Amino acid sequence: MRHPHISIEMLDEEHEESPRAWHMQIPISLDNWATLLSIVKLRLKSYVVPGLRPHVSHKSLVLWQVPGLFEQRESGGYEPDALGASFPQLLYDSPKARQEVDHHWQASGGPHIVRILDVYENMHHGKRCLLIVMECMEGGELFSRIQERGDQAFTEREAAEIMRDIGTAIQFLHSRNIAHRDVKPENLLYTSKERDAVLKLTDFGFAKETTQNALQTPCYTPYYVAPEVLGPEKYDKSCDMWSLGVIMYILLCGFPPFYSNTGQAISPGMKRRIRLGQYGFPKPEWSEVSEDAKQLIRLLLKTDPTERLTIMQFMNHPWINQSMVVPQTPLHTARVLQEDKDHWDDVKEEMTSALATMRVDYDQVKIKDLKTSNNRLLNKRRKKQAGSSSASQGCNNQ
Repeated sequence: MRHPHISIEMLDEEHEESPRAWHMQIPISLDNWATLLSIVKLRLKSYVVPGLRPHVSHKSLVLWQVPGLFEQRESGGYEPDALGASFPQLLYDSPKARQEVDHHWQASGGPHIVRILDVYENMHHGKRCLLIVMECMEGGELFSRIQERGDQAFTEREAAEIMRDIGTAIQFLHSRNIAHRDVKPENLLYTSKERDAVLKLTDFGFAKETTQNALQTPCYTPYYVAPEVLGPEKYDKSCDMWSLGVIMYILLCGFPPFYSNTGQAISPGMKRRIRLGQYGFPKPEWSEVSEDAKQLIRLLLKTDPTERLTIMQFMNHPWINQSMVVPQTPLHTARVLQEDKDHWDDVKEEMTSALATMRVDYDQVKIKDLKTSNNRLLNKRRKKQAGSSSASQGCNNQ
């Protein structure tokens, strides 16, 4: 992939807003990274923003298009130093982009939510854009961290503590009448590689303020979509609760309750199955998981959003608010994710592709019930288990 180069030209001082305003005037044009570096340094001298890094890493640049939105984002990592790293993201200016920034800005001071350090208004290729500087989450994604554990066991108590942290972020949002609407593992990042790193929620691209009228826009991520999003029914904060149920399910076994086959339509029958909440707790992955955990998943994956737990009820559930006494039962999760790492990466790629649309067209992703799906993650393990069982039986018959 060819990486673009960025340069920034400063406006005259009289055209700039107050240094304490969250919108700063800095037009951007594509040219070279050296100019970007020098301008960022100049800005730091004029406006001291705690945590904002002056050194830009050219290697960190990522560029992708968002089909259906016609948005372009550019992300680069600032070089870390004693103040900690920062992460800039560029969004073409639009009502949707400003809404995303506004919701993230409102939530930025909340627990377990990625902080925004500063936001700038710019010009990029002749178009207005927003440059958002966030804290850099150097610890990577939630499930990548679990995959990298090797032989170190991942326990049910650890899963409970993770869900408590995610719930804390959602509780903060819901208390401010914000529904995230895209809570998923890829949006859950760690602050560092250290053992005591903090897990935080990011990406407010689909967040909305909830009012007396429930949210009705059909946008979702396929693996974590609530049943009501697949139809014309209204939905609200309960969508986030459904997503919590799916994330919790994966944390406890290593694979999702529903699986997507790329490029195939969501059939009416498949919609019915997801609305019926058809999923299971197959052995051996779920054999030792506590009944409290399974009960909580059932309460989160209720197909009727009015019956689903609220975030307050979730946080008050014994498995969450008494996580220190949750059994330290070793789970299959780390092994499953590691053994099926290639397949899990495929799942993430499919999800990223699906995320890159407005998700108005329901026919781009097919979601299947675990019992009837062609789930490569599950089928691969079942074949291994069947082979081991046959070999063992053959030895016993000799």
